[in-house]
Amino acid sequence: MPYHYKAEDVFEMAIQIEKNGAAFYRKAADFQEDPSDKDFLETLACMEDNHRADFEKMKKQVSELEKPQTVSDPDEELALYLKAMADVHGGEGNPDIADLFSGQETMTEIINTAIDLEKESILFYIGLKEMVPLKFGREKINAIINEEIKHVAQLNGFLEKTPKAAS
Repeated sequence: MPYHYKAEDVFEMAIQIEKNGAAFYRKAADFQEDPSDKDFLETLACMEDNHRADFEKMKKQVSELEKPQTVSDPDEELALYLKAMADVHGGEGNPDIADLFSGQETMTEIINTAIDLEKESILFYIGLKEMVPLKFGREKINAIINEEIKHVAQLNGFLEKTPKAAS
């Protein structure tokens, strides 16, 4: 029997992905010598923290009708599975991406990497959306996708406005 996700599951993954995204920016900030670059990346990390908080609020708005009866999970294996899915999806939530930093990346490279990771996350959510039956809150996944699209636009805007990123 195939497993169907519910909106609540996808929000749980989105929350973990945002935590990992914040860690990405904080790790990139650790490599910066220029205080303005460090502050800029810390600001982006805070934006991810805010996205996480937004997704936590959205998760609480999932109605009881959109939460199907589930089997007993005393060891919280589903939560571990959802965290693993978020960690390995390849987009902004992949905690290993930040480990690839050498410390020599320019701000342009860091922001372009972040944009690419956000785009991968959008594709991830689009794919997951199809695995959420309508009755389990499929339409709520659009809120996550829309937030990620806004974040790509914000990053593109930062890339254009940041003198260090343009060099």
